[in-house]
Amino acid sequence: MSRAWITVLGATGSIGVSTLDVVARHADRYAVFALTGHSQMAVLEAQCRQHDPLFAVVADAAQAEPLQQRLQATGLQTRVLHGVEALAEVAADQRVDVVMAAIVGAAGLSPTLAAVRAGKRVLLANKEALVMSGALFMQAVRNSGAQLLPIDSEHNAIFQCMPRNYANGLGQVGVRRILLTASGGPFRDFALEDLAGVTPAQACAHPNWSMGQKISVDSASMMNKGLELIEACWLFDARPEQVEVVVHPQSVVHSLVDYVDGSVLAQLGNPDMRTPIAHALAWPERIDSGVSALDLLSTARLDFQAPDPQRFPCLWLARQAFDAGGTACAVLNAANEVAVQAFLDGRIGFTDIPVIIEYTLNCLPPVQVEELAQVMLADRQAREHAHRWLANRA
Repeated sequence: MSRAWITVLGATGSIGVSTLDVVARHADRYAVFALTGHSQMAVLEAQCRQHDPLFAVVADAAQAEPLQQRLQATGLQTRVLHGVEALAEVAADQRVDVVMAAIVGAAGLSPTLAAVRAGKRVLLANKEALVMSGALFMQAVRNSGAQLLPIDSEHNAIFQCMPRNYANGLGQVGVRRILLTASGGPFRDFALEDLAGVTPAQACAHPNWSMGQKISVDSASMMNKGLELIEACWLFDARPEQVEVVVHPQSVVHSLVDYVDGSVLAQLGNPDMRTPIAHALAWPERIDSGVSALDLLSTARLDFQAPDPQRFPCLWLARQAFDAGGTACAVLNAANEVAVQAFLDGRIGFTDIPVIIEYTLNCLPPVQVEELAQVMLADRQAREHAHRWLANRA
């Protein structure tokens, strides 16, 4: 069997690292075509030494030149490229079979879309790409014949519980609703009056998952779940009212699908991203992911509860943005990225995050999207308005 060539966009992040762990377990099946990284050059260099990709892509020439010299000094033939265009090139190259789209935030949209338009098997870990440009993105999938497989543990769980013909419409395949689980993050039991004073370190201390800072803060605010709700609507052609968010602190049930006959199918597993990664890499086959078997006896109990709208206003802002349509979700995402970074930098409090997002949404009424340029314009304008809020606050 010939090996499949894989490009990992965002190789130095937690998803990229987990992807390469699974790939290394199956060197007979997969070969690394390209690895990309933005700032963690030491990690990227070590990954290149281990996986010997044809290409590595970094942000700029200042990073590329020394990395190229160090790799050449060790005898590696990896060619180091830089810039946004290079990201799209290694995603769309005709030799590539699989693209892991794991660049966090809006920066991942362009290369992920390039992979889709090139008809690749795209493993989608970058939810923001679909949130920002849902209709255009899914149309590109249909036009190119690309295979789009979700990597978020929740969406991958839904995919596993859905019938193969779910694209015909949920009602046509007997699905009543999707139950999207959420851990509730580190603040699910905090007193509401204490949330204003929480620190970035507290927000990033997720009780169940090991994730990057931005995603960890999104989980703490449940904006992560709001973005996932939007993503689920696009992936599974669902209406927002067909997607119910359920807080499940143990993170063992990754999501559920409720059928009209009363059956509820769930996907369970230990909270380890290598499970959905291995599933999507090999689908429709199954391969070893390196994840230990789930011990239900030690888990002992599974709890579920409704999310508190006072504690998690970001979740409702995401629902409102999807209902508004057009560029509203791109505005939501951009404002959130600015707000989260400001919180991580110590410029605002945790409870200011939804305030900035709501302010920005109110400043920019949604515009119907017909081309990608409108999405990128909305993203830029939203960032400007969010930064203006920060400047006025200062």
